[in-house]
Amino acid sequence: MGGDHGPSVTVPAAVSFANSEPNAELVLVGKEDAINAELKKLHCTSHPRITVVHASEVVAMDDTLEIALRRKKDSSMRVAVNLVKAGQAQACVSAGNTAALMAVSRYILKTIPGIHRPAICGIIPNQKNAPTYMLDLGANVDCEPQHLHQFAVMGSVLVAAMENIPRPTIGLLNVGEEDIKGNDVVKRTAALLRADHDKGVLNFYGNVEGNNIFEGTTDIVVCDGFVGNVTLKASEGLGRFVKNVLAAELKSSPLNMLGALLARGALKAISRRINPSRYNGASLLGLRGLVFKSHGSADKYGYEWAIKRAYDAANNDVLSRISATIASLMPQQEMPAEMTDSGQMIDLSEQKTA
Repeated sequence: MGGDHGPSVTVPAAVSFANSEPNAELVLVGKEDAINAELKKLHCTSHPRITVVHASEVVAMDDTLEIALRRKKDSSMRVAVNLVKAGQAQACVSAGNTAALMAVSRYILKTIPGIHRPAICGIIPNQKNAPTYMLDLGANVDCEPQHLHQFAVMGSVLVAAMENIPRPTIGLLNVGEEDIKGNDVVKRTAALLRADHDKGVLNFYGNVEGNNIFEGTTDIVVCDGFVGNVTLKASEGLGRFVKNVLAAELKSSPLNMLGALLARGALKAISRRINPSRYNGASLLGLRGLVFKSHGSADKYGYEWAIKRAYDAANNDVLSRISATIASLMPQQEMPAEMTDSGQMIDLSEQKTA
């Protein structure tokens, strides 16, 4: 029900994916009448691998966390995440309010033992025509070295599973490649990652700069959520700027239009390579369940990619692999703070067991 378009995009995307992947079963969660109306348009009201679960409420894009957590307990977002918790679904995909999705998912699913904070891991295209996985993209604006260290571990497991790369390379985003550069958090994080590299646990490349993201220098780029979100939004803005300028210039004169006609094959190939829809679907890593966030403005093609990423993560048992790796690498520490229904934080390490 979420995003800019709701069922008019999500339902056709789900039907298309179900038709292309015979082993997938999809549960469409939301207002039953709206979903069935879209299914009827597609002549799929009796699809054998698509079921509809009714939810009477929808989390709006501008709803506060308090509303999403406490007041809308029958929202499509919450019902979908509860299906994952109950084992009735292996993954949840949503195009809705990002902050609400993270809060609801964290409250219901809780974090994997040993993980202090979940992180948003997304994909950015690079010049090698391969994906660069980047995290965190906005879940945690302030991080300590142990948080960034955990992000690196989770990212490494995800990429190894999704891309079939046994030892993916990890870069730590910094203002320079030299070890002496960066703030105290980055320097201390680098020390943790180097120690794991020396033990053969992680494949730590070292510090990387912003340009290395698009050069594909490393498979994974780790940073805090503040830097990651700013980088992502700046990249998206630059992409739109280049696209708009290029389109305007190619139409600016008859000669340019002729050149565009002659180069249309190359232009289409470029458009495919940098099409953000191909990279849609960011994973909320660190939870005891798979949750994927689609861009709110995604079209049918883009939303189908988000479903595919969730399906592949479940199919490759990413959750169990992350849990096993974290358990083997990190001592069990105090449980992190979790959210209550009111959106407040509680320290679970201080709660008494009945």
